[in-house]
Amino acid sequence: MALIIFTLRLAIGILLFPMFLLNLLGLWNRICKKWFPYFLRRFTVMYNEQMGGKKRELFSNLPEFAGPSGKLSLLEVGCGTGANFKFYPAGCRVTCIDPNPNFEKFLIKSVAENRHLQFERFVVAAGENMQQVADGSMDVVVCTLVLCSVQNPEQILQEVCRVLRPGGAFYFLEHVAAESSTWNYFWQQVLDPAWYLLFDGCNLTRQSWKALERARFSKLELQHLQAPLPVELVRPHICGYAVK
Repeated sequence: MALIIFTLRLAIGILLFPMFLLNLLGLWNRICKKWFPYFLRRFTVMYNEQMGGKKRELFSNLPEFAGPSGKLSLLEVGCGTGANFKFYPAGCRVTCIDPNPNFEKFLIKSVAENRHLQFERFVVAAGENMQQVADGSMDVVVCTLVLCSVQNPEQILQEVCRVLRPGGAFYFLEHVAAESSTWNYFWQQVLDPAWYLLFDGCNLTRQSWKALERARFSKLELQHLQAPLPVELVRPHICGYAVK
């Protein structure tokens, strides 16, 4: 099986040789960082149509984690175009972090369309190093379709725990690896290198639930599901929340 996967990866690599060459020359990342926000703007419209009900269900208890002032301080890691804004409760104070500065103009548009929120700031930084966010300053941290593309999921979760106040919660909705015995997982392995380059570092075979289970949360509510998406490769999902 490993030989078949290697052979198919090689064939795909030959077909997509210009892309892999640009990556070797260090140019592909620059190109991807510029076009990816435009792709994500269109993708998140479709994704919210299919997953809006699940998002509303997931975020339904966000107000329970509001601080003593009654206002909810929320940090969204890997905010992208602000596709989650409409699901957040009124009066929520939102801080956004993303390593790609090209998302900012799309984020500003989403802020204008969601006046029920109190937007605090946009920080250009990777989730593994959120030093601009103070310890214990957030009631909630949200991460959707992000753990698949970060360099170090364990370090992200360490940072999440650092910025959360005691009793605060981390919400997640992520596509993950399929079950290892399925054809879907086979094709995830075959296409993973090309997918990684095409979609800004996204991994098809990441088992993100394992990092969550290893993290030092006092409570973890985690659900596996098959998302009703047109591309089978990204249908396996996990969602839920974890309490510090």
